[in-house]
Amino acid sequence: MSRRKSKKQFFEELEVVDAGAKGKTIAKAPDGKVVFLSNAVPGDVVDVQTFKKRKAYYEGKATKFHKLSEKRVQPECDYFGTCGGCKWQDMAYIHQLYYKQKEVVNNLTRIGHINLPEITPILGSKEHYFYRNKMEFSFSDSRWLTLEEIKSDNDLGDRNALGFHIPGMWDKILDINKCHLQAEPSNAIRNRVKQFAVDNALEFFNTRNQTGFLRTMMIRTSSIGEVMVLVQFFKEDIVKRELLLNYIAQQFPQITSLQYVINEKANDTIYDQDVICFKGRDHIFEEMEGLHFKINAKSFYQTNSKQAYELYKITRDFAGLTGKELVYDLYTGTGTIAQFIAKKAKKVIGVEAVPDAILAAKENAQLNAITNVEFFVGDMKHVFNSDFIKTHGKPDIVITDPPRDGMHKDVVAQLLNIGAEKIVYVSCNSATQARDLALMDAMYRVTKVQPVDMFPQTFHVENVVLLEKR
Repeated sequence: MSRRKSKKQFFEELEVVDAGAKGKTIAKAPDGKVVFLSNAVPGDVVDVQTFKKRKAYYEGKATKFHKLSEKRVQPECDYFGTCGGCKWQDMAYIHQLYYKQKEVVNNLTRIGHINLPEITPILGSKEHYFYRNKMEFSFSDSRWLTLEEIKSDNDLGDRNALGFHIPGMWDKILDINKCHLQAEPSNAIRNRVKQFAVDNALEFFNTRNQTGFLRTMMIRTSSIGEVMVLVQFFKEDIVKRELLLNYIAQQFPQITSLQYVINEKANDTIYDQDVICFKGRDHIFEEMEGLHFKINAKSFYQTNSKQAYELYKITRDFAGLTGKELVYDLYTGTGTIAQFIAKKAKKVIGVEAVPDAILAAKENAQLNAITNVEFFVGDMKHVFNSDFIKTHGKPDIVITDPPRDGMHKDVVAQLLNIGAEKIVYVSCNSATQARDLALMDAMYRVTKVQPVDMFPQTFHVENVVLLEKR
């Protein structure tokens, strides 16, 4: 039953029946419309207050739980429901995997209208927590307050925060004591840095007013035990800066790379800023099958190192290399996949739009003494043209790993024009992947599909597809 209140609706005792895109779960309203929920698990029976109405659906929030799903587990993190970073932490991992695979299949069939082979079961992560190798934390002088704190007459004490942005609120930071995503020494570094800053009256940043001293901190780790810490300051103050950086270096001698940025602009992105090495190297190394990848502060590297290795092995296996093939690696990034497969290919050509990434790719190839790879920089839809193919040869196999938006239609058209025998399509968004597969369906059939879970406790899923020429 339901009762109207303005344009909002209240529904009683709806069963949550499925999980949908972007981590939302799904119930059905009495009028037959879908209700998307952000705080329920399939199997729950809930009362729902809607806050948005569209022609075909509502968006709402569960306000009362009449029955709790058997798929539920107790979240590990104290900040679950507020932080927003691990939205599926209250769902048992086996069920997370089920819904991730289901999303992949639904997207490929409903969006792509693809005839699929038998899907290989999703490859889950052995580590359900502490799997990320990169975390970014923000400083704030006005931490996020709970409703209880706001209503309380008690002294709120320290208002400084070092943690994560509240979803949808660019100026609100949730103070974090323990995050379950990155292994130690991540939590120890963050907590000691915050305490030292408070004890020494170092100003935390205020985003609205653009004031303060301490802005952000990034921590990167690698599977071989190397650690990078980068502190971003809003302004230069040599005495205070060196006070903090020397403290970090003394407290955590295992840090491989200690760096900083002075960033006075409105946003806190560092890609247009000078990164200065304070102590140690200006990079750390990651290792994979004897290959070493140099990672600097601005480098892109898959944030789950162990699952990245599994993803790359699947990609290599799908390619079925014999050592005779010319392979194109599109959207190569820092060239990790290109170098990983190089020993089983005749030659690999990598193409990427980001100049810094290509510089890193070339440097890593030299470091690893890989001589059968070449890297080229430029916008894919412009660089990857007929002249490029004439110069470098027609590929036997193409590997493509585009960003979330998928491939530009001109890139898809060029792939069809080339007609390589195989295409291995790695995607972090199976919806745009499905759209691209539909465009290639007349020439290529999908022969293998392998979803891979890179991010446990979240709704994100990677998918690898093998296309073979009809």
